[in-house]
Amino acid sequence: MFLKTKLLVTLAAATLATSAFAQDPITVDDAYARSAGNSAKAGAAFMMIQNTGEADDRLVGVESDVAARVELHTHLIDENGVAKMTHVEEGFVIPAGETHMLKRGGDHVMFMGLTAPFEQGSKVPVTLIFEKAGEVEIEIPVDLERQDAGGHGSHSN
Repeated sequence: MFLKTKLLVTLAAATLATSAFAQDPITVDDAYARSAGNSAKAGAAFMMIQNTGEADDRLVGVESDVAARVELHTHLIDENGVAKMTHVEEGFVIPAGETHMLKRGGDHVMFMGLTAPFEQGSKVPVTLIFEKAGEVEIEIPVDLERQDAGGHGSHSN
């Protein structure tokens, strides 16, 4: 009887531990990608990244086969008041218990040297790389019609 009870307790603990690890602290919502049309050589993706964990994490990279280069970018205002895009090599902090927005006119994923045009309704496979959560694979729907505030300025590295 003691052995059976001990086995049940061990199984219950293992099940709880597995379900705790199965809950990914990083979730991605409301993602979409766009480009300026069929002849565009670049595109961008936007999304809400939520960290439900108890520790800050950092989005440090992004990968996709849809472009020659894929980078994390943001907009900076220069001394003339002109918004320019720039690569953010250190990535974006995703604070514990908070949501970080990748949005037009702000932080975003940039696709440069598209291998094929972004077509309305298609999906873009992307791997987000986090410092702690590791790789998160998502498929981002292309929405060329969505209107959000902001926009892309000129590109600089």
